[in-house]
Amino acid sequence: MAISDDFGNINELLLNIIEDNTEQSAFEWLKMAGSAGEINKLGQAFVMLPRKTGKARLRVSDLQKQSAEAAGIAYVIDWSIDRLARVWLLSIQSFTDAEKSHPLIEQLFLAAEMNEAVALYSALPFLAEPTTWVKRCAEGIRSNIGSVLESIMENNPYPSAYLDEAAWNQLVLKAFFTEKNICKINGLEVRANEQLALTLSDYARERYAAGRKVNPELWRLTGPFINEQIFEAIKIGLNNHDKAEHEAIALAISKSDYAPAKAYISQIPELSTSGK
Repeated sequence: MAISDDFGNINELLLNIIEDNTEQSAFEWLKMAGSAGEINKLGQAFVMLPRKTGKARLRVSDLQKQSAEAAGIAYVIDWSIDRLARVWLLSIQSFTDAEKSHPLIEQLFLAAEMNEAVALYSALPFLAEPTTWVKRCAEGIRSNIGSVLESIMENNPYPSAYLDEAAWNQLVLKAFFTEKNICKINGLEVRANEQLALTLSDYARERYAAGRKVNPELWRLTGPFINEQIFEAIKIGLNNHDKAEHEAIALAISKSDYAPAKAYISQIPELSTSGK
């Protein structure tokens, strides 16, 4: 379910969490900043917000946690208060008046420092007219700032929902290259594709040639697309001594119809049943 489909309840939940994590004066200031009459001051409010809310990690009740999980936004409970409040501010103004707020948000992207950029990319799933931000998200993947990349790649449902295949593949490859937490990328298996599998197998071969390890998670994205090219990389992986990688390869082969790979792994007793 898209956040826009349940905006009212999600907005109420975010406000509830924010209220429990801020002084009353800061909370009242934030609500005023989020009102329709303050939309032209969005940039100013966004920049100065941490001075009002502080930057502490969020404290959430069990009920708030359960509500966040039910709404599909459990990841927000690991944020800081300023990050959540900034996302709420952008979201409420976006849904209040997309035509006025979106050029202002675009300007914030252009001028953002690191923490501001993290909040901006974190806000993408919470903004109205989500297709507006596809190009901005794709451009963000080029960032060399770790925390900014994490805000795009990890626990963010926006990229898998809206990026085209080329941009999505770039995101996944860069996530492996920069050693991000692959398990936190939304939609990996849904967005798996042949071109990505081929690119990742080439990347794996480069790693092997340099004497470096390959993240076992890479192979889960190749299974349905194993062909001669990918199989050559797999054989290299099976000749190293990484048990976790061997098991990941076996699982990938179990999802493949490529007969040579199935025959090859059947000759390795400890792996021939690993993918079953």
